[in-house]
Amino acid sequence: MNFRPSTPTPEPEINLVPFIDVLLVVLIFLMLTTTWSRLTEIHLNLPVADASASSQRPRQIVLTITSRGDYAVNKSPIGGSSVAALVAVLTPLAQQDTMLVISADASAAHQSVINALEAARRSGLSKISFAAQAAQAPSF
Repeated sequence: MNFRPSTPTPEPEINLVPFIDVLLVVLIFLMLTTTWSRLTEIHLNLPVADASASSQRPRQIVLTITSRGDYAVNKSPIGGSSVAALVAVLTPLAQQDTMLVISADASAAHQSVINALEAARRSGLSKISFAAQAAQAPSF
């Protein structure tokens, strides 16, 4: 015999309140960590120029540096590779509007380029440009 009072087992209940609380916390977290890139953009109106290319080129001195550190000015090799030798060649060519274009080999030593810049400074050349080759797009 079973003398215990029979209590009905309660029906399982699905409570959605904790689920909604977690979703609201996640929503608040996502709102706080979102980058508002559209609100922080700077809109610029850049000036437009419509000019034809100049047919007159400024006076240029082309200084070429090989991978071994040898120098050539306007395709004429220089006897030495020191700063003093460069200054001796660049000083007579330097004028007020003359631009020095340094064209160095990709594997040339950094010191060779620095020596060229120092020689340009000592020669009074203030307009200096570096020649570069455009990168080729990879072909697939």
